[in-house]
Amino acid sequence: MKSGFVAIIGRTNVGKSTILNAILKTKLSIVTDKSQTTRNNIRGIYNADGVQIVFVDTPGIHKPFKKLGTQMNSMAYSASHDVEAVVLVVDASVPYGKGDDFLQERLSIKCPLFIVFNKIDQTDILKMEKLKDQYRQLFPEAQFVETVATEKVNIDLLLKRIIAILPEGPQYYPADVITDRDLNFRISEIIREKILKILKEEVPHCIAVQVASYEDKGKDIIIRANILVEKDSQKAIVIGRGGTMIKKIGTHSRREIEQVIKKHVYLELFVKVKESWRDDERLLSELGYIYKK
Repeated sequence: MKSGFVAIIGRTNVGKSTILNAILKTKLSIVTDKSQTTRNNIRGIYNADGVQIVFVDTPGIHKPFKKLGTQMNSMAYSASHDVEAVVLVVDASVPYGKGDDFLQERLSIKCPLFIVFNKIDQTDILKMEKLKDQYRQLFPEAQFVETVATEKVNIDLLLKRIIAILPEGPQYYPADVITDRDLNFRISEIIREKILKILKEEVPHCIAVQVASYEDKGKDIIIRANILVEKDSQKAIVIGRGGTMIKKIGTHSRREIEQVIKKHVYLELFVKVKESWRDDERLLSELGYIYKK
C-alpha cells in the first residue's frame, strides 16, 4: 500500500484545521475564527483502498510573547521533519507580509511541498497571481492548489496529488482509527472550542481546559473538567452573571461530546485561577503543551 506522514503547517487562522476536517470528512480539529485555536500537533488518519495518510495538523506559527507560544511554534516546526510531504496553507485573501517572512525564514523543508492557497473566494485574480508569484520565487519546486476549504473546493485534487508522491509503506494505524489522540483530549478541545466561540473578549487566549475525571456509569458518562484562567476578572467573565456563560458553555459542549461518545453525558465545569499559567513550564507540561524532541 501507499502510506506516509504529511504535515499541515501555516500561520494562524489560515484554515489548516478546516482542511484536515474536510480531508477526513469528519470534525477532528476544532475550528473557530480566533487565531491560535490549535495548540497541539494533532494526527488525523486518512484511509482509502491501498492508502493510509497520517496528517499532522499543527498550531499556527506566530511571533510568540509567552512560553506557550514558543512551545506551539516548536511543535509546528518539528512536524515538518521526517515526513513524506508538507502542506503549507496560505490565506489567499491576505497580502504577503512580515508574518509570512517570519514563518519562511524558520522553515526547513526537504520533501515534496504543496502550497495550498485557501479562501480564494475572498480575493481577486490579480492579487492571487501576485501572491503565487511570491511563493513561486521562494519555493520553485512546490505544487500549488487553490481551495475554499469551508466548501471543500479542490480537497480531492489535493488528496490526489499527495497520494501520487507517497511511497509504498506500512499501515501505521488500524483502518477504523482516525486519530492518535485520546478521548480526554478530544473532550477538552470541544469545551475549549465552545469557550472560544461564546466568549468575545481576549479571555480565550488565556484559557486552557483539563479533564479532571471521566466516569462510565453504563448508560451515562460523568465528566468533570477544569477551565484554567489567569485572573479573577477572567474567571468572572467565564462564569457570567448568575452563571449564564458557564451554563451556555456546558450545554453546547455536552451536546457535541454526546455526539462523539454516543452516550448521555453529565458535564461539570469548574473555573480555576492559575496566574501566568502560559509561562509556567510545569503546567504547560501537564497540559500537554511542551514540545518533546
